[in-house]
Amino acid sequence: MLHKTRGIVFKTTNYGESSVIVQVYTEKFGLQSYIINGVKKPRAKISRNMLQPLFLLDMVVYHKPGGNIQRVAELKNEPLLQHIPYDVVKTSIVMFLNEVLYKAVKHQATDEHLFGFIFHAMELLEHQQEGLTNFHLLFLLKLTRYMGFYPEVNQNINADFFDLKEGVFKRYKPDHTLYLSPPHTQSFNLLLQYSFEDMAQLKIGNDERRYLINKLLEYYALHIENFGDVHSHEILEEVLG
Repeated sequence: MLHKTRGIVFKTTNYGESSVIVQVYTEKFGLQSYIINGVKKPRAKISRNMLQPLFLLDMVVYHKPGGNIQRVAELKNEPLLQHIPYDVVKTSIVMFLNEVLYKAVKHQATDEHLFGFIFHAMELLEHQQEGLTNFHLLFLLKLTRYMGFYPEVNQNINADFFDLKEGVFKRYKPDHTLYLSPPHTQSFNLLLQYSFEDMAQLKIGNDERRYLINKLLEYYALHIENFGDVHSHEILEEVLG
């Protein structure tokens, strides 16, 4: 049976001489694997270039419940990303976010709210011109809301520590080493106050940004089973300076 759904490319793997298997996070079916034949041929209806990381898709697919690999009837890039592929900063951000998402989103269950968040974030990144140095920080922090471990909002301005294990702000140092301390706690709390729309006003130094991204990845590893190591942020930080 044919179904229409939007999708977001997570990973594309070569299969045979001219085919690929692409993992797509779909709006209607969650994370799915699709085999697409002939993508490397000169006149392919669906080309490999259409399946770049976090490209946005409009798809018509065959869906068999419980099937390991599904098939695609029609596919197009919608909306077409015209800036991200040609902007080294935006491309580096996408490569990093894609690695995180691939490690974090592992379930097939449908989650339209998570899908909408990722899809909308990519649309914003496509058109955003200012404040890009903080985009990945905000994305990772906001993604935790959909992953189930969004930090407890700090109601106590005297809280000097953020407990990474418990996901809460505390006035006193936790009895373990997995926490943020001043001034990093205040920077982390500041991130919680901003949205993508006003992130250009968020001022965080390069060293502090690098520190926070490492701690956010540590936070993810604590709360997502088998999350593993992420390395692409090192390339991103080189690009951002």
